[in-house]
Amino acid sequence: MLQTITHYFLHFIFIGAIAYWYDKTNWKKYWLILLATMLVDLDHLLVTPIFSPGRCSIRFHYLHSEYAIPFYFLGAMFIKHKIIRLVMIGLAFHMITDFIDCVWMYSKCEECSAKEAFEGLW
Repeated sequence: MLQTITHYFLHFIFIGAIAYWYDKTNWKKYWLILLATMLVDLDHLLVTPIFSPGRCSIRFHYLHSEYAIPFYFLGAMFIKHKIIRLVMIGLAFHMITDFIDCVWMYSKCEECSAKEAFEGLW
């Protein structure tokens, strides 16, 4: 239960703090932009079953892959356009949040799919 609350808090509420830090004047607009980065989860619709409670998103879904994630972080660091950079920050933070969720799952079980997601990473 705490894992789910933490996950959704980071996805929906904490990004408000990121938006405020990014621009105190327009933080509500930027919060909506960060909320829009949740559309990255549309890649969940490409797998069966669409939702699996023990599945780690990192390295499983296309837009959560080890090929896509570096682009989010590089974009957050190097893109100069303010809105596109914010989108990249939102995507990178989304991956951090999902990674935290995977680590949490990994710490609770021996045979869950989170373990498979981290094979080769450590």
